[in-house]
Amino acid sequence: MRELSAFDRLLVTSQVALSTLSGATEAARPYPPVARGVADVPLDVAQRAEAAALMRVNHVGEICAQALYEAQALATPNPRLRAEFRSAAIEETDHLAWTRRRIQDLGGRTSLLSPLWFAGAFSIGLLAGRLGDRASLGFMAETERQVEQHLAGHLQRLPAGDAASRAIVEQMKDDEARHGQAARALGGAELPRPVRAAMRLAAKVMTTTAHVV
Repeated sequence: MRELSAFDRLLVTSQVALSTLSGATEAARPYPPVARGVADVPLDVAQRAEAAALMRVNHVGEICAQALYEAQALATPNPRLRAEFRSAAIEETDHLAWTRRRIQDLGGRTSLLSPLWFAGAFSIGLLAGRLGDRASLGFMAETERQVEQHLAGHLQRLPAGDAASRAIVEQMKDDEARHGQAARALGGAELPRPVRAAMRLAAKVMTTTAHVV
């Protein structure tokens, strides 16, 4: 199979952006609540609202993941790493579809700022990619580490009876851990402490805003 030209890769990225923001993405893997035989139990109004808000935050995280990995794939000259970023993005597409479906089931809505989230994350991904492959992989590893922690927090905050949302978040958490391990195995560099702190601050702004808007 021939290597795609730079123009071809831009077209692919544009298609990913349109699919991500339009909600046209489909999961390749089974929906976790169905796969695990989880029954959807009644939640009260407050529980549904909180669960929908938390899943909206997770959906925004998956929009950012699509943007980050596409940008990093564009930036690297290494075909192997480009394939690694795209492979991770495919699994993140499952997360995107699962969280969107769960938000709909809960009667919620996705973030009104989705295009802004995508554009911001894409810019950050390009910057990370331009710093070199070790830095880009290190950024991927640190991103996944922080996301894994964030999802663990959501498992504590989701209503106890919302087994469907919990099944989705648990699968996402497992996948993120694996992506981070892969990035470190490929030579991802440890990021400086100020960079890690800045990433946590940016994530805090995103999650706080997406919980509401």
